[in-house]
Parts: sequence; C-alpha cells; structure tokens
Amino acid sequence: MPKPLPEVTPNSWSFLRDAMIKPTGFREYDARWKYPEEINLPGMTALGLGLGTQMIRRGIEPVIAVGNDYRDYSLAIKNALILGLMQAGIKVKDIGPALSPMAYFAQFHLDVPAVAMVTASHNPNGWTGVKMGFDRPLTHGPDEMGELRDIVLNGEGERRDGGSYEFIEGVKEAYIDDLVGDFKMSRPLKVVCATGNGTASAFAPEIFERIGVDVVPSHNALDYTFPHYNPNPEALEMLHDMSDSVKASGADLALGFDGDGDRCGVVDDEGEEIFADKVGVIMARDLSKLYPNSTFVADVKSTGLFASDPELQKNGVKADYWKTGHSHMKRRVKEIGALAGFEKSGHYFLAEPVGRGYDCGMRVAVEVCKMLDRNPDMKMSDLRKALPRTWATPTMSPYAADTEKYGILARLVEKLVAKHEAGESLAGRAIKDVVTVNGARVILDNGSWGLVRASSNTPNLVVVCESSESEDEMRAIFADIDAVIRTEPGVGEYDQTI
Repeated sequence: MPKPLPEVTPNSWSFLRDAMIKPTGFREYDARWKYPEEINLPGMTALGLGLGTQMIRRGIEPVIAVGNDYRDYSLAIKNALILGLMQAGIKVKDIGPALSPMAYFAQFHLDVPAVAMVTASHNPNGWTGVKMGFDRPLTHGPDEMGELRDIVLNGEGERRDGGSYEFIEGVKEAYIDDLVGDFKMSRPLKVVCATGNGTASAFAPEIFERIGVDVVPSHNALDYTFPHYNPNPEALEMLHDMSDSVKASGADLALGFDGDGDRCGVVDDEGEEIFADKVGVIMARDLSKLYPNSTFVADVKSTGLFASDPELQKNGVKADYWKTGHSHMKRRVKEIGALAGFEKSGHYFLAEPVGRGYDCGMRVAVEVCKMLDRNPDMKMSDLRKALPRTWATPTMSPYAADTEKYGILARLVEKLVAKHEAGESLAGRAIKDVVTVNGARVILDNGSWGLVRASSNTPNLVVVCESSESEDEMRAIFADIDAVIRTEPGVGEYDQTI
C-alpha cells in the first residue's frame, strides 16, 4: 500500500485517487478527522486496509462488524473503510446504521472478534471518525492506535485474498430486545426523551415505550442537519432545552443522548441538570445495595464522593480513580472486575451482570428507569439532594501547545508530588495523597481535591477542583493549583475560569 501523500488536497485530481490522512487524526483512543479537509475516501480505504492488516498481524480471526451513524456522509465513508478491510482479506459483517453501543453489542450477538464504527461521536457535522476494537468489550487504546497509525502512515497495509461482504439484518432489533428484556415499569414515569435529531432518535423512544415509560418527545425525528442543536448532553444548549421540556411537560426527568448514543445526560424533575459523575454516585448507591462490596471505577475528573460518600462506604464500596477516556475506562473496569465505571463526560460502563462493560447511553437510561422503579417514593431530585453537597469548578482548559503539553504536565506532576512529600499544605489543608495515573489529582485530608492533566484531544491542560466544605475552599484549591501551573511559562490563558 502506498503511503498517504501530504500534497493531496481537496478538489484536485489526486484527491479522488490517492490517500490523504492527517496524522493528528489518530488520537489517544479515537480516530477522528474533519471530512474532507483532513481525510478523503481513498484515505479511509487506506485506514481499512491498515486496520485489517493490524488484525492479521495480531492473529485475530479476520471477521469484523461494521456500522455507521446517522449523518449524510457516513455511509460513503463506511463503504470506503469496508473496501480497505476487504482488500486486507477481512470478512465484513455490515450491520447498517447504528449506535456505537449497538456496534459493540454486535460483537457479542454475532460472535465476531472485531468492530469498527464510523462516527463523529458528539462532534458537529463536518467531522468523521472510527471507533474500533478487537478484544470485546474494549476499544483501541494508545498502544493499538499508535500501531495502527504507523501501519497506515508508513504504507504497511498488506493486501490478502479472502475478503468478503455480508449485510446482516436484525441487529438493531436484537440490541433493543437485549436492553429491554422482560422489564416493565411498575410505577408511572414520564420521561423527556432528548435525541437532538441524531441516531438515538431511531432507538430511544421505542426503548422507553417498551418498558412502559410515558415518553415526552424532544427532537426525535431523524435529521442529519441537526436543525435545533448538535446532540451532546454535556453542552449547556442541550441541557437547557431538556430542562425547559421537563418544566413545560411536568415530566419526572429528561434523558438525553449524544450523536452516537454512547453517552447519557440527566435533568431531574425540578429542571436541574445532574452532572454525570453525580449521576454515577446516585447509581452506585442503588447498585451497591443490590451488589454489596462492589468496586466502581471513576475517571480522575469525577467527584470525590465515590470514595467519601457514607452510603457507599456503608455498602462496602471500593472506589478506583483512573484515566479519563472511554478506552482507558473500559479497560480498567474489565481488568479489576469492577461492577461499573463512571466518567464525568457521560460515558458509563456497566459490567456483568448489569451490562457488558461497554459504554451505552441506552443501557444507562434503562437502568435509571429501573432505579426509579426500585425507589417508588423518590423523585430524581430527591436522589440528587440525598448526596452530600460538594462545590466543584467547571472543567477548565488553559492553553498548552500539543508539542509541549505532556512535558509541561510531567514537570507539574513532579512539583505537586514534591509538595506532598515535603509535608506542604494546599488551600490550608494537609495533602493526603497525589494520584498520578492521569496527571496529578491532589487529594486533601477532608476529601477535597484538585486535578491537572493534559487534554487527549486539544492543545490544552485540564483543571478541575472540588471541595467537600465550601465554595471558598474550592476557590482556594484552584488558586494554589493555578499558582503551581503558572510556574510553567508555556501555559496560556484559560478558556473559562471560576
């Protein structure tokens, strides 16, 4: 396979013939590009050939399930990817339009070793990408992505005989059946179903109706122009719209889904958005009653309540804080046998016997409804108010160049660890521990904390702080963390601050 050519540009003869792939599209755990500015269709075929070659080199059975999200250009991109996979000798099982978790489900349902899902996830139109994996329920992490990048960019893809194509019917129906099972609500529940006209529109309303939920539609017509907003339940525009719908309809809650359905956002009956890490604590409280002494994984940006909440402690819960990123989290949940993992971005990883370990917004929605069914006297706002109060900053992102951010972070981690070892305080409190699995999460003696890490996808550091005591302490933690950050001249201004 020839190497992708840097001189290929859109609207040129070579653009329709030769592979163009921007190297920066190979991220830490996703492959993602602007289309067609950063990758063209021959480039996507080269990616498929590289992915197939990676499978062969690793001794993986040459069979893969492939799906695509609901965007007008995703089918063409999927077909280009499939062409490359077939050139590599891979037997392709095309499951058609899908959610990312439906594609992950297809690995189990069809008993195939590999998956490739064409999706831009929650990114706006104009983006594309591929989520892929070999070892279900895992997806590519940094090692696998680095290996794939080298195969593709070095032109190491190898053509082999034996490739084939088959369109598989019925996977969507099997996926919905698997989610619903024989569960039916025993209490009335009215839910705003917010899908932002994205792929989840073809799934979520039917799932809710099947379990006996009264559905309040919110932008549930499939429309790949996304006429109201880009489906992303982390974005305030979508959360505010969900809140307005709850107040207007008198619904018990709103559940919203991103563009490929692997994340779920929650707004309660009072119209208050409950950020995903707090929803995780609420779910962990409920699940740990059913499964005492469970382990839950939380990403390092998440609330400290997983470790400090008295209810979780009473139920024997062990908290494990791990690297941010859906690929890292899935892997950690599987490695340590956790019951679930919760990421602040809204990815939840519910493992056996609740789920299969991959991130599925539809599974989370069903489990939230089951939780409310098990607690018939409680509203979602009651569950929110029952949590210990904390004060947290938004996720703040000071600029740091991609070429410099990891070096900057390494020095910052060293400085923060040195403060701990020297017995210095932060925000006037003793430092209990510094967790360094993903940057530095500085934990104080009262459970309050501050985090600095490097963004996986943008030229930024990431800073989050949370106090279990007060807003003043939260601000003091940020001030002291920022004072250390400011010792690095390569760090620029914040995108937002407190």
